[in-house]
Amino acid sequence: MAFIRFINSPAGRIVRVVAGLALIAIGIVRGGGWLALAAIGLVPLAAGAFDLCILGPLFKLPFLGSKLRQRIAG
Repeated sequence: MAFIRFINSPAGRIVRVVAGLALIAIGIVRGGGWLALAAIGLVPLAAGAFDLCILGPLFKLPFLGSKLRQRIAG
């Protein structure tokens, strides 16, 4: 639960955006088959940018970051 709490904090969102950008950059620079890595990088980038928690439903928690924070806090 601590990981879910961190990943939905402002710092966690920044980490997800940076990780997504890094994956996209590596995929584009390497080219070829590495372009799949760039496509995969869109997932953490979008999740961080749009405040979504992809892991939330796996733990029976909300998908939306704002609702997840309310559930964890209350």
